[in-house]
Amino acid sequence: MTARQKILKAVYPIMMWFTKSTGINCNTRSNNEVFPVVAIYELKSQLTDGTQLDLNVYKGKKLLLVNTASDCGYTGQYDGLEKLYQTYKDKLVVIGFPANDFKEQEAGTNENIAAFCKINYGVTFPLMKKSSVIKSTNQNVIFQWLCSKQKNGWNEQAPVWNFCKYLVDEQGKLVNYFAPTVDPLSDEVKKAIEE
Repeated sequence: MTARQKILKAVYPIMMWFTKSTGINCNTRSNNEVFPVVAIYELKSQLTDGTQLDLNVYKGKKLLLVNTASDCGYTGQYDGLEKLYQTYKDKLVVIGFPANDFKEQEAGTNENIAAFCKINYGVTFPLMKKSSVIKSTNQNVIFQWLCSKQKNGWNEQAPVWNFCKYLVDEQGKLVNYFAPTVDPLSDEVKKAIEE
């Protein structure tokens, strides 16, 4: 962990308090009725080790899909994401999508990212190959689905910063978008997982 990463980890609680109290990046959205036009289970993406992950293997489980970065003020959320993954392992899969879309906060290689997450946060949930998550021609195919009403049925909200969280239910329906300021261990996220 670099000196900058250590400082960011130490100030994470203060940053979460500040952003919530000012209302920055606090948008959340929910959907209980609209089903996707395109099934998320048809999608595939690559893990950090280069192997392909077919989302079809997670049919029947909830998915929490999160764009991540190793050098961000919200990087401390890796702890909460891993705790969620361990707590709800029987019904939830957390998948991290490292991205360098916001101010060069994920500059490492896929190998560096995987090692950083394992060593510093004990991450055991799947991490995808570094890709772009914002709307562009290079956008990761899974984030194309998450951010396109024509595919997921209702949501157009692309990540506004690192650690945006998208919850897909057991039937493959996108049900929640949580902004970066929503802590993974918040009551709001837990309630959505437990429903």
